[in-house]
Amino acid sequence: MSFVTAPFPAEPGGPAPYFRREFTADTLPDRARLQVTALGIVEPYLNGTRVGDEVLAPGWTSYRHRIQVSTYEVTDLICSGANALGAIVGEGWAAGRLGYEGRNRHYTDRPALFMRLELTYGDRTVIVGTDGQWTTATGAVLAQSLYDGENYDARCEPDGWNLPGFDDGAWSPVEPFDWDPATLVHRNAEPIRRIEELAPVEITTSPSGTTIADFGQNLSGWVRLAVTGRAGQTVTIRHAELLTEGELDVATLRTARSTDTYILRGGGQERWEPRFTFHGFRYAEIDGPFDEITAVVVHSDMRRTGWLETSDDLLNRLHANAVWSMRGNFVGVPTDCPQRDERLGWTGDLNAFAPTAAFLYDVRGVLGSWLDDLAAEQAEKGYVPWVVPDILSTPSPPTALWSDVAVSLPWTLYQQYGDTEILRRCYDSMAAFIGDVETRLDADGLWSSGFQFGDWLDPDAPADNAAGGKTDRHLVACAYLAKTTREMADTARILGREQDAARFTALADRVREAFRREYVTAHGRVAGETATAYALAICFGLLDPDQEAHAGTRLAALVAKAGYTISTGFAGTPLILPALSRTGHLQEAYLLLTQTACPSFLYPVTQGATTIWERWDAIRPDGSLNPSGMTSLNHYALGAVCHWLHTTVGGLSAIEPGYRRMRIAPQPGGGLTHATLTHSTVHGEVRIGWRITGTRMDVEVTIPEGTEAVVELPLGDQVIEITGGDHRWRYDLPEGSGSREAYTMDTPLRTLAADPAVWHALTGVFAKHFPGIPIDGDAPEAAAYSLNNILDFVPGASEALKNDLKSALAGSRQADR
Repeated sequence: MSFVTAPFPAEPGGPAPYFRREFTADTLPDRARLQVTALGIVEPYLNGTRVGDEVLAPGWTSYRHRIQVSTYEVTDLICSGANALGAIVGEGWAAGRLGYEGRNRHYTDRPALFMRLELTYGDRTVIVGTDGQWTTATGAVLAQSLYDGENYDARCEPDGWNLPGFDDGAWSPVEPFDWDPATLVHRNAEPIRRIEELAPVEITTSPSGTTIADFGQNLSGWVRLAVTGRAGQTVTIRHAELLTEGELDVATLRTARSTDTYILRGGGQERWEPRFTFHGFRYAEIDGPFDEITAVVVHSDMRRTGWLETSDDLLNRLHANAVWSMRGNFVGVPTDCPQRDERLGWTGDLNAFAPTAAFLYDVRGVLGSWLDDLAAEQAEKGYVPWVVPDILSTPSPPTALWSDVAVSLPWTLYQQYGDTEILRRCYDSMAAFIGDVETRLDADGLWSSGFQFGDWLDPDAPADNAAGGKTDRHLVACAYLAKTTREMADTARILGREQDAARFTALADRVREAFRREYVTAHGRVAGETATAYALAICFGLLDPDQEAHAGTRLAALVAKAGYTISTGFAGTPLILPALSRTGHLQEAYLLLTQTACPSFLYPVTQGATTIWERWDAIRPDGSLNPSGMTSLNHYALGAVCHWLHTTVGGLSAIEPGYRRMRIAPQPGGGLTHATLTHSTVHGEVRIGWRITGTRMDVEVTIPEGTEAVVELPLGDQVIEITGGDHRWRYDLPEGSGSREAYTMDTPLRTLAADPAVWHALTGVFAKHFPGIPIDGDAPEAAAYSLNNILDFVPGASEALKNDLKSALAGSRQADR
């Protein structure tokens, strides 16, 4: 028993082969189990019934090393007498076009099928599998490509092809397909399924006269049709993330056609959806008749484990956007984007987002399988590929944040689930990566040579060089190496590998000291004076306490100087808010979080985004699409900010891996009046809720039995240790914690400058009325001067200026609530 394939040539993106085989069951078996996989995408049948509810099976793995096999209980589908097995196999990831290089047939030149049906009769077993008794032909699936879409002609569907008694005399015998059976593994990741259906929120006619359905949400999946018409009529569906001037805008797809075509059989209402493709889209343009259309949301069927809701609708949408981007990109493999001619398992994107992903969903299955692929590819090639599975034509030299996912992802999963087996399974891969980089360090212990992505997609990087951000690339590399060597040392210690632990600890100390010598001054300034450089140094523990305090002050000043807009890319964004709050600059962190100007966390939300964008300005303030060619509107990496929302707004963090012991310490700010966080840990559900009503604070906490928590009551001074159960506190807010005396036009400038929120508002007013002329709140005279004093020096100061200043004072007070 082996794989089988069709003997006729397989055209790239061409017709999908149909396979069938009949067999006889003299009596009904006690049990029947069907194992199915394919090189390609398989849709299995038994006696005319679609087996299972998986789609896009078996998903994408590193096929040369691992192909997942799905097992189904099919006892109820077996008939006494004649039976028929069947399958349609599309090219999928195995033979189809993958990646921006435009190449196909990465694993095979044609789709191939594997089936094994095990019939158990008391003390004997009968096996029916893929062998020379199968036949094959083409049918209604005339074209199919993950990127380009599916063409289906219902008139060509061979009626009854998957039932016993079908005349397959015109079909061809299959050919055996040589493939190593050792690559077949039992599925250890959740399959891809249809998860949700969305009706259009609006169906409109574009200026050019086309029909466009808006599903209100950027998603991954496809459109299901209900249509009535005559035989031969065609319905064409084009997909896109964006409308421009009312027309479908396919620019973010690059060369992916994302077009499905259905040709009617005729004779009544017909229902159809593609099965061998998927699209990233919000809008569908439909050319042809239809009765109903529905968007089918498709992704790996992971269990949701994390939720957060706050009093700020924009923050809620930001959080929802991160969830939807994760859903859209966890289609078997954690990809960068689901819409364009890429959809690759980029390691850096996942590494940045991993703590958020592990909070939102149980990712042990999907990411555990992905780490198996990473380790297999790494062992074969001698390096950690930038994309897993790896289909790039060039090697991937080791890089920070990307390649070091081999270390940091297992460590993140261990912290989330507390399972040392995760570390044990990944240990050799982790140690191999660190050992490789160790050989590349210079005499001073610095990772100072070789390619680096740096702070990828820093908003100030040149449009044609996403790696050309403000922060020195090798500073980023050395900082991340200090982090991962420490994680490696801790991993070795946890697993009882004391000799390795000593070696990796010495390496971690060496790398940390090298970073400090090269990039940090005695007082705590970090080379380059960028927000990312400071965030890395602070969050990765590369500074002494006095240095860290000074660095936090410098970071807060840089953030304020940027007007609380974003100045970080993939490397710095996950750490910028944690660095600010860690160093006592919570207010600045909230100002950065709640900024809506471009670029900022909330700017895309104000532009109607329903997922996280690849670039901060993927759609520019004038409404035009960023012309860089890297403008996915569904890219989860920058959604890593949600980890701070979970730990600081919601207030939950693990003291011990797996949350057997946890810290509950919400830190309200940014005008928020309430938040509720729910997280399903391996021990049970944790729920944290807090609400400010006037001068009162209400806090409710529930933790599972068998766990403990250290609770730091928000805006209070109590620290309480609790055990499993429900806990509630109500108390008066300390005087001055939620309010202050109103600022006036006579308040000294120095007092105003000490308040980041009000100073940001006031400097914005002066920039509007007197562009290019700075206002200095630290000048000696600022202790005595007020806004009214300044207006005395502005002859004929306009009422508009005065009103804007008063509004800024009032608005900042409101934001303080």
